[in-house]
Amino acid sequence: MLKNLYRLSIELTNHKYSSMAVKRFASSKMSKRFIPSFANVYKINLDEMKDDISTFPTLQQFFIRSLKPTVRPIDAAADSVVSPVDAVVEKMGSITNDLQMTAKGIYYSIEEMLSDEMVAPKYMGGTYMVLYLSPSHYHKIHSPITGEVTKQWTLGGKSYPVNQLGLKYGKEPLAKNYRRLTEIEHNGKHVTMVKVGAMFVNSIELTHESSELTKGGEMAYFSFGSTVILLFEKDSFMIDPSIKEKQEVKVGQRIGTWLS
Repeated sequence: MLKNLYRLSIELTNHKYSSMAVKRFASSKMSKRFIPSFANVYKINLDEMKDDISTFPTLQQFFIRSLKPTVRPIDAAADSVVSPVDAVVEKMGSITNDLQMTAKGIYYSIEEMLSDEMVAPKYMGGTYMVLYLSPSHYHKIHSPITGEVTKQWTLGGKSYPVNQLGLKYGKEPLAKNYRRLTEIEHNGKHVTMVKVGAMFVNSIELTHESSELTKGGEMAYFSFGSTVILLFEKDSFMIDPSIKEKQEVKVGQRIGTWLS
C-alpha cells in the first residue's frame, strides 16, 4: 500500500512542466535571495568555496559552485581509485554472474542499466559502488582514474527520486532514470560511471572535451543532488578496507585499488 501511494504521488508530480518550473526558478534572478537560507539549512561549508556566497547570481549557479583547489587533494598513489564525487556510499558489493546488483532490497539489472549488450557482459562478477549526492554536497563530478573514454552515451527519460525512499519504493530508479554513462579504460580494464538524474531536473552536463581523463580532473556536474554508480570489471578493482556503507567520501579520497 505504502509503495503504491509513494509511486502515485511521484507520478502525479513528475512531468515535464514540473521540471521546467523547477529549472526556471533555480535559474532566475529571484532565486538568489534563497541562497543564504539554502546554505544554512544544508550546512554548506562556505570556507571551502572558491567564490564568495554573495557573488552567485542564481541558486542554480550556487548548486554548481567550484571549490578552492587545495580542499580536495587527490590521492597520488599510482594504483589508487578515488571518489569522483562528494557523497555517501549508499551501497557497494559484487555484481552477480547474471549481471545483477542490489540496493535497498531491490535487484537491478546491469544490462538494463547500461542498455548495451556489448558492454554489459564485461562487468559480470565485478564490483559496484552507489554514491549518493544530497542537495548539501558539492555537485561537480571528477574522474576516478586516469584513462581514456571508450564510450559515452545517454539513456532514460523521466527521473524518480534516488534518495532512500526512492530506492526502496521507486521503479528501479538506478536502472531506469535519465542517465549519462561514461566508460573509461585504464591498462586494458574498464570502469563505467553511471551518472543518474534526479527528480524534476535531468541536468547532467559534461565538461571534459578530451577523451583523455586525469584522475581527479573535473568531467561533469549535476544541477541538483543525484547519484553516481561505479561499475568495475571482475579482477580490476578492490574496495579499500576503510570504506564502509553509509560513510561520507570526498572527491579525491582513495576508495580502492586498481588491479593490474
